Amino acid sequence: MVSTVEQLKNLERKSASPVPRVGRYTGEVVYIYAYDVAYEMTRQPVRELLGQPVAQFVVDASKRSPRHLFFYRPQMVRLPPQERAGPGGPLRIERVVKLLPVGALSITVRVPFDVERIEDLVGYHDLRFNDGFLHDEVRRLAEEVRRELAPHYIRPVGQLAEEEAYTVFCIKSPLLTEDGTPLVAENWWRANRRAVASLLTQEPDMAHLSRQEADESTGRYLSYYEHDLVVVDWDAALIIDEKQNFDETLYIMELANLQLAELEAYDRILDGSLERAYRDLTRSPARGRANMLRELRELRIDMARFSDELSNITKFFGDWHLARIYENISARFHLPDWHKTIDGKLKTLADLYQLLNHDQTNRWMLILEVTIVLLFVIDLVILFLGLSH
Repeated sequence: MVSTVEQLKNLERKSASPVPRVGRYTGEVVYIYAYDVAYEMTRQPVRELLGQPVAQFVVDASKRSPRHLFFYRPQMVRLPPQERAGPGGPLRIERVVKLLPVGALSITVRVPFDVERIEDLVGYHDLRFNDGFLHDEVRRLAEEVRRELAPHYIRPVGQLAEEEAYTVFCIKSPLLTEDGTPLVAENWWRANRRAVASLLTQEPDMAHLSRQEADESTGRYLSYYEHDLVVVDWDAALIIDEKQNFDETLYIMELANLQLAELEAYDRILDGSLERAYRDLTRSPARGRANMLRELRELRIDMARFSDELSNITKFFGDWHLARIYENISARFHLPDWHKTIDGKLKTLADLYQLLNHDQTNRWMLILEVTIVLLFVIDLVILFLGLSH
């Protein structure tokens, strides 16, 4: 009995022992920006953009992906790399623009890093160069793309709304201690959970974070192998994996970010349509009901098409781990709640459509009944006049 107790104590001491410190952290920060630019794009392919050839996006299959992995593949253009002066010295940034048929743009910017501590990455959230912030440059780039692709857009927006941004910190694995020993990613996460929380929440001093906030920010994590880890939060995410496996996980996050941007855009459209419909019904009942019915019918069709196309861009099969990642980031973005909100507003529009349609039917029935009565009266008058003569 005593030996068993001693063994349990030894196991507890071993599990509670601190994880050795990692020598250095290398990888890249990926900034994802999504913009709603139009109702949709024409089906004609774009051959060239900003002087660069446009190609089809392809995800490199990793060893954990099946042979027939399927993704939606949008058109994309890879812009020439830029050398910029960042906070820690010269940086080489890579930019990629993706064009989606739902009338959206996704711009990703990759910035490499090499730091000693996780806390050193907090400053990469709002990256600033010597001549301005990164997000301002990306917005100007999005404006250039929008102007050049104007002939390919159907019902483009008048001006760009606020972008939907997401930051992903990609750390190369395996994590090595100072003496070169590899670490299990989950063990490292447990030992550095507060530091990871401060990184994801953009808190420079992790000591100020409560334990509850640290647990909440890092609560959604997934691991497939011992050397990989994905932690998703509302504003940022952390990926620890081999470099060749970054792209497929990043693409899942990019699509979820695009969905969020499009749902917000269509929520604004529905708000404007509902407000206009209420105003027309209460203030100007004499307005042409046929026009109102046509507008509501077109909007319902547009929303149905939008919902189908938005769902199609996240159809991927064959990799349950990637599906779990999408499920977690979708929950962080509250995408199901956005869908419920839009479905509720669509139901309100449907009720208004039925109300107007029923009202218009009643008006036509009333006109028909009045016409029949008038014809009957005229027939009686004619008959009476004929008998009198």
